[in-house]
Amino acid sequence: MTKILIVEDDHDIAELLEFNLKKEHFETHCIFNGREALNKAKKLLPQLIVLDLMLPDMGGIEVCKAIKQDASTQNIPILMLTAKSEEIDRVIGFEVGADDYLTKPFSTRELILRIKAILKRCQNPTASLNHQAFSFGILYVNPDKFEVKVNDKPKKLTALEFRLLLYLYENKGRISSRETLLDRVWGYDADLYTRTVDTYVKRLREKLGEAGKYIETIRSMGYRFFEQP
Repeated sequence: MTKILIVEDDHDIAELLEFNLKKEHFETHCIFNGREALNKAKKLLPQLIVLDLMLPDMGGIEVCKAIKQDASTQNIPILMLTAKSEEIDRVIGFEVGADDYLTKPFSTRELILRIKAILKRCQNPTASLNHQAFSFGILYVNPDKFEVKVNDKPKKLTALEFRLLLYLYENKGRISSRETLLDRVWGYDADLYTRTVDTYVKRLREKLGEAGKYIETIRSMGYRFFEQP
């Protein structure tokens, strides 16, 4: 059974999450502060962590960072929950390794759909995408080895950033709308609204450095990978 660790200091919200996730046949474990969450994550090794940003002893950002820096837990996907909706909080969460971000109040249906999409992606981050290595200008990508280089210098991407890069490249010269990217890269239903795409494209460009210029923003439409270097 898929194990989900819920880290939320509001007991009412924690109970609501636990009730709805159990209905979907997930095994749930609730923790109400950050330090206990770190210990529980190491012992339980859940398939996913739902993490509140505002915790009484240490912030969710710190917890996320610690989980991603520990070899035993670094591959556990994290969905952050918070009452904060400012972009800076969202960006910081992604910088330390969060897989997605949902602001309160939220619908439990959307939460469950996102959890299922994250779990599906993590099973095979490059599923349905071309696995052939390629070079494009100063960019080199080898999907089988999960390898990205710019000017022969290695670049470290998360699984989702890697999948986003592959999808944009394989559709180079064509505009990919945010809705299309959510469907094909994130695996979200079309009726889910999220600003995740913009944040991830921004982070991907930054990590690619000079090669980030290959990804164009097409105003009001989406993104497009250069057809030629």
